[in-house]
This record gives sequence, C-alpha cells and structure tokens, in this order.
Amino acid sequence: MRAWIVPAGCTDPALLRLESRPEPAAGPGQVVVRVRALSLNYRDQAVLRGQYMGGATTRDLIPTSDAAGDVVSIGSGVRSVAVGARVASTFFQPTPQGPAALGSPLDGMLVEYAVLEAGGVVGLPDEVGDEAAACLPCAGVTAWHALFAAGRPVVPGDTVLVLGTGGVSMLALQLARAAGARVVVTSSSDDKLARARALGAADTVNYARTPEWDAEVLRVTGGRGADCVVEIGGAGTLARSFRSLARGGKVVLIGFLGGPQGDTAPYALMTKGGSLHGVFVGDRAMLEALLQAVAVNRIEPPVDRVFGFDEVPAAFAYQASGAFVGKVVIRIP
Repeated sequence: MRAWIVPAGCTDPALLRLESRPEPAAGPGQVVVRVRALSLNYRDQAVLRGQYMGGATTRDLIPTSDAAGDVVSIGSGVRSVAVGARVASTFFQPTPQGPAALGSPLDGMLVEYAVLEAGGVVGLPDEVGDEAAACLPCAGVTAWHALFAAGRPVVPGDTVLVLGTGGVSMLALQLARAAGARVVVTSSSDDKLARARALGAADTVNYARTPEWDAEVLRVTGGRGADCVVEIGGAGTLARSFRSLARGGKVVLIGFLGGPQGDTAPYALMTKGGSLHGVFVGDRAMLEALLQAVAVNRIEPPVDRVFGFDEVPAAFAYQASGAFVGKVVIRIP
C-alpha cells in the first residue's frame, strides 16, 4: 500500500514523501479501514512544518486525522463493527495510556489502509457520503463542541459570531443555522464573505476594511452582541471577541491563527458576565451526535476543492495558501 510520510525532524513541506508499506493486519480489538476520503486541518500544516506541540516529529509519521472509509478486516474480540461497514475515524483513539490523537502522536490517515481501534471508528449514516464524513472528526466535532457542549448550548434565536471561513468556522456556521441561530462571519475577503452568505450567514464583516469589527458586530446586532463567539484567532483577536459578546455570552477558544501576542485582559468578559471556554476537538459521543445532525439536516460540509492521492503536496500547498473556504479534501480511488 501507499502512505505519505512526514520524516523525522521535518520542518519543510517539500520533504513530505510517498512510500510503499506492507498492508496492515488487524490485531485484537482493531480494525483495518480502506480509506476513501480524508480532509486537511490547520494542525496538519503545523505537523508538516515542525511547529506542532513542541516541535518537529521525532519519527517518520503518517499525518492527518480526519477520514472515512470501509472496514476490510477486523481483529479478534471485535463485536462493535463488521467487515464492509462504512466508518469515520475518531480524532482521539483509545490507547492503554489514554486517548491519543491521530496524525500526532499516532500515525494518521494519509494512507490507503489504516489500522484503528474498534472503539476509534464510528459508523456512518447512509445520508452522509465519504467526502462529507471526512470533514467531521476534527473540524466538525470542534464546531459541535463549541456550539453545543461548551457552556450554555446555542439555542434558536441566539447570535453566533464566527471568525474566519476555514473548516471549523464554516461547519459552525452550518450547524448554528440548523439550530435556528443567526450567524455573523468575519473575513478579510469579500469573495469569502459572499460564499459565507451563500451558506446562510445573516451578516458579514470585512475586518480588513473594518479593523474595529467588534463594534460592527454590536452595530448589526442592535447593540446586543453575540451569544457565542467561535474564536480561532487566539490572543491576537481575543479582546475584540470579548467586546463582541452579549450579556452572559460565551467565547469558545479553539485556535491561534491571530498569533501568540495580543490583549488578553479579561475585564470586558467580566463586565458582561461572559465566559471563556477552551476546546480541543471532542469525544466519540460528539462525533456520533454530529453525524446524526448532519444526516437529519442534510448538511453538506463546504468542500472547496478535492485532490487525488497523488496530489497530496498540491493539496497541502493549496491549504497553506489560505485561498479556500471550508475544507480541502483528498480522495483515494
């Protein structure tokens, strides 16, 4: 089989390589999945560039975490899943040492056949295709966690502020709309904001033209603010997210794209009776609930572009360019 490898010590995307490996066998409690589709996340760029969780990988590593495929074999003791089942990987895999993430520190899904724990896959509803399912284990679960599991759940009539137009942000937009919420989206690109409106955003703010976007959020909400802010910028945008809040609202911190420096003083949060929640993906139960919501509401995760398995370096380069909206997907025939 073929597998894409981030070599030990890698800090240069040009070093990503394709190699042949023996097809794996399922051990006790494990399954082998024929991967059909997978998607890229921001953390995959960080792994490739040696910037994830303390630095470069110390061994040759198969990257990425989000994938869907078919179970082709099962190990002894497996009763929860059968050969032929369509499944998605869970971001965190159960291990004797506790949950561990695919794509770092565990080998990930950028491979034709992957060995996973039986408890580390979730069955797919018929209504959810492989490419859609491949967008959900990390980005989708993070959005679900932010909206419905961290603090007070988003309810109909709430306003949700989503920063940016990447995978987590656009899935949060779709899920919030399905829950009956009004969504405001920020971006520096008018084209991306137009695409966000096509996905259901009620209001959009171009922060390149409106640097004080927090004031604009208050304006378009009649001075009330947002009940939930999906915060991907980190320290660089946190102060404005606090000021964007409605009374009693929540800021859910899931990223650091705005850089490590910025005003993180919590006084605006305090005066609004707001709350700050840190979210790092989520658990298996969240993925199961998310899949049902996607199926029932006929949600199609926004896939910007699909690449072939031989085009993986181009897929990483396209994601790194920032030109996409939603998700970048890799399809394996």
